[in-house]
Amino acid sequence: MHGTTVLAVIRNGQAAIGADGQVTYDDMIVKHTARKVRKLARGKVLGGFAGSVADALTLFDHFERILERTQNLEKAVIDFARQWRSDRVLRRLEAFLILLNPERMFLVTGGGDVLEPEEPIAAIGSGGPYAQAAAKALYRNTDLSAREIVARSLHIAAEMCIYTNDRLTLLTLPE
Repeated sequence: MHGTTVLAVIRNGQAAIGADGQVTYDDMIVKHTARKVRKLARGKVLGGFAGSVADALTLFDHFERILERTQNLEKAVIDFARQWRSDRVLRRLEAFLILLNPERMFLVTGGGDVLEPEEPIAAIGSGGPYAQAAAKALYRNTDLSAREIVARSLHIAAEMCIYTNDRLTLLTLPE
């Protein structure tokens, strides 16, 4: 996925997710201030996406309906991934999602993958590896908050990845 960098970190009871604002089409930047992260489930869950915006928003809506019914993030993520993979309409939607609250974090794909990172750090998109490497270093070697780690790591990714800019959207739980 070109044109996206999304990073999430959980630390000391705080969940933070952030993304750059750049949207790239071929070799041209078409937007600098896209919002790739959202608060979901009435502010109880944070979500970020890499991929088609229309597909991601459709998937977020579907996930929220499942979470409302189950009231359990892990169960909702697993049920959501199962339906995403098996439903004949949903399975055509292309995106990578990060879903988290202050206790748990999951990476979800349309292939049915549900991954809970070993460390409470996850990144997706073309600048994801840069942001994740920076976040791991900051997480392991500083006392920065989750929000500060996300912000600093995304700025580092923006210095390295041509598909990432420094116009960030940052969200945290609790605020």
